[in-house]
Amino acid sequence: MKETRYFYDPQLSGALPEEEAKHVVRVLRMKEGDKINLMDGCGNFYEAEITTAANHRCLYRILEKCEQTKAWNGEIHLAVAPTKLNDRIEWMAEKATEIGWDRLSFLDCQFSERRTIKTDRIEKIVISATKQSHKAWIPQVDEMTPFSDFIKLHGLPEGSPDDGIQRFICHCYEGEKSHLKDVLQNDCRSIVLIGPEGDFSINEVSLAEKYGFKPVTLGNSRLRTETAALVAVHLMQLAKS
Repeated sequence: MKETRYFYDPQLSGALPEEEAKHVVRVLRMKEGDKINLMDGCGNFYEAEITTAANHRCLYRILEKCEQTKAWNGEIHLAVAPTKLNDRIEWMAEKATEIGWDRLSFLDCQFSERRTIKTDRIEKIVISATKQSHKAWIPQVDEMTPFSDFIKLHGLPEGSPDDGIQRFICHCYEGEKSHLKDVLQNDCRSIVLIGPEGDFSINEVSLAEKYGFKPVTLGNSRLRTETAALVAVHLMQLAKS
């Protein structure tokens, strides 16, 4: 069976973006009249026909729009401190996209091993994984944010009415913690925080709890950052599917 390939054109302008056009024309050697499959990253697939294929240019006309239904409920949002080695966090982003999620945020924590990250490269990896896994939604990738700023932006201050969002922080300190799989709900937005290899600081955990993030565990095994992040995404995906 011939593999179905999807090409990403968020603008649906009738002309594929340059990189996509190069792949169609130079690599696949497709020509006028050939059919291609498009995605807009917002939940829709399209069948289209190539009208012009030359050099780095590929024009098309849309034949049919196919609206998709997301395979999970609610929203899956992971916030993680990036690893010292880029390839480990890039691997996590790719595999988590194959599983399915909605949003990735990067945290600058007290014990972070990396203070900057190239989100444009992560975005390219996420888009490629979305196309390869035939997902209809491109996950949102956020710039690096100081931990306290993220907590205050996405948290729920004490005394505020419930807003229906589940907030969790995974850490290795002693104390009463539920397993993440036992507390996830199916149809709401869930945010899970994963810290750096040195874990969150005590002050960071206290701040997160003050803003409504409940402490949870991912099990008895001690996991590296990228592994913990992937486990958290998988558990959220299972709970919401």
